[in-house]
Amino acid sequence: MASYLQVENISKAYGDRTLFEGISFNINEGDKIALVAPNGTGKSSLLKILAGVEHSDRGGEVKFMKDIRVAFLDQNTAFNPDNTIFEEVYARMGDISPALKEYEYALSSGDTQRLERAINAMDATDGWRIEQNIKQVLSSLKIERLDQRIGELSGGEAKRVAIACMMLQEAEFLIMDEPTNHLDIEIIEYLEGYLQRSRCTLLMVTHDRYFLDRVCNTIMEIDRGKLYTYRGNYTEYLEKREERYSNMQAEIDKSRNLLRRELEWIRSTPQARTGKARYRVNAFYDLRDKASVSLRTNNIEIDVATSRLGRKIVDCTDVDLSFGPRRMLDKFSYKFTRGERVGIVGANGVGKTTFLNLISGNLEPDSGIIERGETLRIGYYSQRGISFKPGQTVLECVQDIAEIVKASDGSSVSATTYLNRFLFPHETFTKRVEILSGGEQRRLYLLTVLMRNPNLLILDEPTNDLDIMTLNVLEEYLHNFEGSLLIVSHDRYFLDKCVDHLFVFEGNGRIKDFVGMYSEYREYMREQEAQQRSEQRITTPAKPQQQRTHDSSKRKLSYKEQRELESIEEGLSTLALERQRLEAELSSGDLPYDRLNELSLRIEEIIASIDEKEMRWLELNE
Repeated sequence: MASYLQVENISKAYGDRTLFEGISFNINEGDKIALVAPNGTGKSSLLKILAGVEHSDRGGEVKFMKDIRVAFLDQNTAFNPDNTIFEEVYARMGDISPALKEYEYALSSGDTQRLERAINAMDATDGWRIEQNIKQVLSSLKIERLDQRIGELSGGEAKRVAIACMMLQEAEFLIMDEPTNHLDIEIIEYLEGYLQRSRCTLLMVTHDRYFLDRVCNTIMEIDRGKLYTYRGNYTEYLEKREERYSNMQAEIDKSRNLLRRELEWIRSTPQARTGKARYRVNAFYDLRDKASVSLRTNNIEIDVATSRLGRKIVDCTDVDLSFGPRRMLDKFSYKFTRGERVGIVGANGVGKTTFLNLISGNLEPDSGIIERGETLRIGYYSQRGISFKPGQTVLECVQDIAEIVKASDGSSVSATTYLNRFLFPHETFTKRVEILSGGEQRRLYLLTVLMRNPNLLILDEPTNDLDIMTLNVLEEYLHNFEGSLLIVSHDRYFLDKCVDHLFVFEGNGRIKDFVGMYSEYREYMREQEAQQRSEQRITTPAKPQQQRTHDSSKRKLSYKEQRELESIEEGLSTLALERQRLEAELSSGDLPYDRLNELSLRIEEIIASIDEKEMRWLELNE
């Protein structure tokens, strides 16, 4: 296989903090690689160096195979907020962009000469195929309103536009930083399927373990500034990583035993005689370095008490809520119980976050009743993130809530100790909150929510910007949490581990209660969809007949013309059915590029043939 990327001796440091040093690796054609490491160890920096956004310190080389196209999906793509989706997407289409833009504007201008020139330009640049490709990709990602301003989009909508721009580059090599952040599960599963089928070479950072497991065939890990490569998916990586740690620990233990003996020799050897065994003295110092390695990993420690929870949690009766014409809740009634773990899923914009704001009391319903128990203490981790005063430090932010935190065993823990347990060392206490990384701010926010000792935890997309190691600890804490849980998440693995039933938001205020994990729900939905397709095939007529009437006052057709007319009508019917079938396949959202292009070209041929046949049909009927 061809080598698509060769990286040699790249390094990155910020101030006196080294993220990685002297990293070298090779990526071959067809590799699909996930890069994993704790927050703050340089994952995003490494991707940006490869994408040419940042540069390696102290030299190094990044060499892509000649003539391959590389596309980079950043965590936060820089868009022009004043542009429409149409303008932003088309502006990123390179040489074809002017022709496409001119054609779209000419269509709405009513200027026939301008339209004719635009059509000629589209012919010359293969614009028709590319235009169909653009509309297919945007439709697949549920992007419908191309006239909407970028600045008006939600985080999930902006992420879909960024993914569309990346896909439309048709690059052979994709670099993706947290592609699933802010996306709903439907779009994640579409992107997952697209990457599984694609022949592209891929390097990505993601915390979504199902996504990682199903897409990737190789895992690269940054550990203590070094890079380790594991062939296989995420599950196999965990096994091989444990094996590597066991081997390393055995080597460290062996080195420590040798070190004890060498230390006795060093201490017992007179200084005057050490020159005869200088090699042994040097070996001693090398051995000491090996023996001093610690494999201990720093993970957050979540240990907080849960406030006592009475029998009443939250009781909802006939709750209605609408925003203008959009109905968010329609006569919703439910009594939450102690220890209940509810996952909330649904497409972007159907009201999941609105529902959490209703339950928490941040929003009042249009009608209906929401009653909360007297002992209820809500901890709300929202998508907005942590709130802090300008210039406020990490320690001040925590001390605003409490100086002392109550642990699960009833003991009291100081705010500074609690910060240490969440991996904020003493030197970070005086850091301003606004200069923390996204992952650090999320970790601090989680700390401030939990230190209030809640008995109802409401978590809105808690997995965004948290690394896999932190997620594992959070999942273990939630597994043992004695209160009740309400979780909105696009992370299917996280939902499967943390909830026992789902509220499925279906739109227009409807909520379906599904008992079981998210994986079970998706399997149920696939069975339902397969059954619907089967029923549709049975009930759809094989070949609808096209009825036409002719005016008896018109000239009678010759036998040959009559046969031609019948042939045209039959041909139009066949072409209409084929076009309908191809358009249905195009709108399925799961086509590889080669098939998509093939269908787009065929539809253009069908349209041209229909136009030609309809013109002849009109001639024969005049």
